[in-house]
Amino acid sequence: MTIELKGVHYDVSDKTREYVDKKLLRLKHVEELIVDFHMTLSREPKGMYIASSDAHFRWGQKSHVKVEDRDLYKAIDIMFDKMENKTTKEKEKIQAH
Repeated sequence: MTIELKGVHYDVSDKTREYVDKKLLRLKHVEELIVDFHMTLSREPKGMYIASSDAHFRWGQKSHVKVEDRDLYKAIDIMFDKMENKTTKEKEKIQAH
């Protein structure tokens, strides 16, 4: 799985990068199914943060999640909760066929 993390109007610190790496372990159960994982962290006006991610699966399907919050780490947590649910459902669909 290729992982890309970038910041828009936000410099991704080492602390944030380590936090995201720790959260990526939650996708370990679907790691063999995901080809690319792209994550963008952006700071918006008025103190809002946006955490968005795209997981590209081997069979061409894509899952997208976008979360806005005033707390960057809370946005990352919620984004990974949603992505974990989406990727698990996608894995179950493939296993059912």
